Amino acid sequence: MKQAVITVAFAILACLGTVIVSGSASWAYPDRPIRLVVSFPAGGSSDAIARIVQQAAEKQLGQPIVIENKPGAGGALGIDMVAKAPPDGYLIGLGGAGALGINLGLQEKPPYDPRKDLRPVTGLASVPFILAASSSHKGKSLRDIIALAKDSKQPLALGHGGNGTMMHLTAEMLNQTAAIKIDFVPYRGIAPVVNDLIGGHIDLGIVDPPSALQAIESGMITTVAVSSAQRFARLPTIPTFAESGLPDFESIGWFGIVAPAGTPADLVAKLNKAFVTALADPGVVDKIRALGSVPMPMSPDEFQAFIASEAAKWEKVVAKSTGKAN
Repeated sequence: MKQAVITVAFAILACLGTVIVSGSASWAYPDRPIRLVVSFPAGGSSDAIARIVQQAAEKQLGQPIVIENKPGAGGALGIDMVAKAPPDGYLIGLGGAGALGINLGLQEKPPYDPRKDLRPVTGLASVPFILAASSSHKGKSLRDIIALAKDSKQPLALGHGGNGTMMHLTAEMLNQTAAIKIDFVPYRGIAPVVNDLIGGHIDLGIVDPPSALQAIESGMITTVAVSSAQRFARLPTIPTFAESGLPDFESIGWFGIVAPAGTPADLVAKLNKAFVTALADPGVVDKIRALGSVPMPMSPDEFQAFIASEAAKWEKVVAKSTGKAN
C-alpha cells in the first residue's frame, strides 16, 4: 500500500513537472528572432508599414523581427509559406485582403484554405483606393468615364496591382455596378500602374494613396473618385464612388498579421499585444497616416470576424468575375 502511494505521488509530480516545463516554455516565448513574411514587394505601402511597426513591436517582444518579402500570386505566395510553417510563433505573415480569403474564388487551385490554415492575429492598417486617369484622358469624372466606356468603340484600359488583389476586385466591382466593360491590365504592384498613368500609356488605374499621392498632389495624374464610404482626408475635394453615381459602392484595402493554424492561443495573444501596442504609439500612428493609411488594430477574434464579413461581401463579385489569379 505504501509503495502504491509513493508510486502515485511520483506520477502526480511527474505530471506537474510536465505542465510547469510546458508552461515555462510558452511563457519564455519568444526566445529567438521572429520572421515576418511580407507578401508584397519591398518598397510598397504594406512593406513600409511593416517596417514602421517593426521596431515598436520588437520592443514589446524583446526579440528582433526579421522581415522577409515574398511577393507573388496576389500575395498568396507569402501567405502560403506561413500556412505551411510550424505553429510555434516564429514565422508569421503580413497579408492583404485578397490573400487572406477574399480572392481565393478567383483561383483554380487555392494553395491553402485561410479559414483552416491560418490564425488571425490583428489587423494592421486600411486604405481607400483611388480611380485615377492619365492627365491627357478625356474622362475627368466617374460619370464621364462610365459614358465613355459605354459609347466608345475602343475599350478603355484600366491597370491594377495584380490579379486577385483588392485593386482587381475593385475594378471588377466597378464594371459590374456600372454595367460597363473596361479592359483590365494586371501589373506587378501599384507603382508601375502610377508610372504608366504619368506617361499616358494607360487610360485608367486603381491605385492606393501611399503609392500615388505624390503623383496626385503634383498634378501628374488625375483623381476621379475614392472607393471608401467617406471622402479621404488627404484628398477632401475628391468625391467617393457613391457620391459620383454608384450608391453603396465601397471598397477598402486592408492587411494584417496572421500565424499558422494551431499556434497556441497564448503565443497569439503575445503577438497581438505587441502589434496592437505598436499601433497605439503616437509616432507609429503619425507615420502610418503620413503614408495615406489608417491604423486598424484588432483582437484576434475581431480580426477573424472582420475577414469573414469581407469575404461574404466580395463573394458575389468574385462569383461574377471571369478573371483568374496568376
